[in-house]
Amino acid sequence: MYDMATRKRALSLVAQGRSLNAVSKQTGISRAAIRSWRIRLEPLPHIAAHASPCPRCRPAPGMPDAMAQYAYLLGLYLGDGCISDHPRGGHHLRIACADAWPGLIEACREAVLAVRPEGSVCVLRKQGCVAVTSYGRHWKCLFPQHGPGRKHERRIVLEGWQQEIVSAHPWDLIRGLIHSDGCRITNWTTRLVGGERRRYEYPRYFFTNKSDDIRQLYTDTLDALGVEWTTLSRGGDPLNISVARKASVALMDAHVGPKY
Repeated sequence: MYDMATRKRALSLVAQGRSLNAVSKQTGISRAAIRSWRIRLEPLPHIAAHASPCPRCRPAPGMPDAMAQYAYLLGLYLGDGCISDHPRGGHHLRIACADAWPGLIEACREAVLAVRPEGSVCVLRKQGCVAVTSYGRHWKCLFPQHGPGRKHERRIVLEGWQQEIVSAHPWDLIRGLIHSDGCRITNWTTRLVGGERRRYEYPRYFFTNKSDDIRQLYTDTLDALGVEWTTLSRGGDPLNISVARKASVALMDAHVGPKY
């Protein structure tokens, strides 16, 4: 009843990590038929390898089409992301997002779909947070910073093509880093005005990350954008980057803003 193109399309959806039930509902093909095709038609990894071409795996490697969204997703990945192997082959990209920021969760989901529009995204609920998750065979191509262990325990360096994207879309990277490991808060102090001590409030951005390399990437990008920053130590470690000067906060507000 179904031609080869239809069968391969259904199997490519399964290869992207979708359940048989989901693919059946989307295509109108029974789960039994799809299950039998997985066994009889062609080895699934072979089909999946050709189902979604990767801009980095082409004979002449190129850039992701949605470069601004990639820069934002790179910031999220460097802060709160990881890549894990899937038993069938391929990989899962996971970005942890706090429940308190539904706007961030949706922005992360949109960025994943913009970078790999042929894929799918699911949101896995955990205590106090969600994991925005996407299966694919090329996440390690797109995020070569993956590796064993924690990011702050290994070298994190952008490849040339990534730096080219960041240089073209620096605010998107900064927004991703702030949305993952940063915040906008209101500080306060007191001043003596006319002999009376008054409370004075001012906004401030913080970015906190244990990786020296990721903090360096953040501050180098701020420097390129003309944003002034300072380092604040915590327990003797320079983990916090602060942006507090009025003009610099105004720049951050115009391009980043608070989480929502």
